[in-house]
Amino acid sequence: MDSKNLSHSPEIGTTARRRFLQLGAFCLSASSLARPTWAQPAVAASPGAFMALQDKRPLRIGMVIFPQMDQIDFTGPFEVLVRVPDTEILVLGTEAGPFKDHKGLVLVPDMTLEQSPALDLLVVPGGPGQQALMEDERLLGFIRAHAEQGKPLFSVCTGALLCGAAGVLRGRHATTHWSVHELLRYFGASAHEERVVIDGNIVSAAGVTAGIDGALQVAALIRGDEVAQAIQLDIQYAPEPPFNAGSPETAPAAVLATVRQRFAALTEERRQTAQAIAARSRVGKDGSLRL
Repeated sequence: MDSKNLSHSPEIGTTARRRFLQLGAFCLSASSLARPTWAQPAVAASPGAFMALQDKRPLRIGMVIFPQMDQIDFTGPFEVLVRVPDTEILVLGTEAGPFKDHKGLVLVPDMTLEQSPALDLLVVPGGPGQQALMEDERLLGFIRAHAEQGKPLFSVCTGALLCGAAGVLRGRHATTHWSVHELLRYFGASAHEERVVIDGNIVSAAGVTAGIDGALQVAALIRGDEVAQAIQLDIQYAPEPPFNAGSPETAPAAVLATVRQRFAALTEERRQTAQAIAARSRVGKDGSLRL
């Protein structure tokens, strides 16, 4: 039978149409499964410090950057927070710069930590370069001084380890990148699996892209849900990833093993640093404070 006449054959045409409809139904079903369900953050304590900023205008937000960081820990939240009405964003370098993130993107701060004015909100990102700063008292003291005033603090990815090293996570609930999730206990923190955790004046986001989720939560806390939703629409943040491998629980075993191996040396270095800090601060391996 001539191929151009296949669709006119009642038998073959019906079969083809049936298969087409079945394929269409499958694709629609797969598409609906791939669409994310928007999860609520874990809330351990009321975010009153953030909500107290709702009427603060202008609102001054400081975002720390440093060599060998992961730029999206900074640029993701920046995309959100820079759109919050009546805010001033200050990019604060641990050094004058310019310097590169761990994949080579050049970053230039507005000023150094020492030049920073008083801030309403501080954002602490992470990335491989975080490890070199775990005993840098300039940065740790800067984080500590801000948080001890009860001011809002927002950590992204392994920025939570820097906050832990500064001593501000003791007795708090937090999250971080999955590869170092278990290390939070060395800083006296209770670790959570959620992408965003809110505990009083501290909001923490899990790994890398979770910083966008966390920033939208922060935007909602300081300016309301409608403002945050408008920002989400502005940046068209409606992710539909082609794979379901974004967490250790859903990634194929072989993929997880490969990525774990890639992180292994840095993770072990981070573990040793966390244990050393815990020993000095008398925090037990279970997160309890030793007397």
